[in-house]
Amino acid sequence: MVEYREEYIDTVFHALGDATRRRMLHELAKGERTVGQLAEPFSMSLAAASKHIKALENAGLIRREVRGRTHLCRLEPGPMATVHHWLSFYERFWTNRLDVLEHLLREEDNGKTPKPEGEVK
Repeated sequence: MVEYREEYIDTVFHALGDATRRRMLHELAKGERTVGQLAEPFSMSLAAASKHIKALENAGLIRREVRGRTHLCRLEPGPMATVHHWLSFYERFWTNRLDVLEHLLREEDNGKTPKPEGEVK
């Protein structure tokens, strides 16, 4: 398995662990948004939105650019790709396990599974 800096992965998962931040990321996947635009669907103050945005920035998931008095945010896909790569190890693990289970169930359905010892035919 590929090793990653644990504190980095922890920071990304912390940021992704909040539904509001995940919805903000979903919006940013559509394009740049201002802090006000990100706050609007949640009926939250700009200060509250800024705290969420700061958590996303700390994880490297977004980048904020100041243009005059406007703060524009954009998605940074790198950390998501890193987390996806980390999770893919577990995806392969469970896929392999489920493939074995499927094979066993198909054999059982086809009557090919050997009877347990001591069972009368």
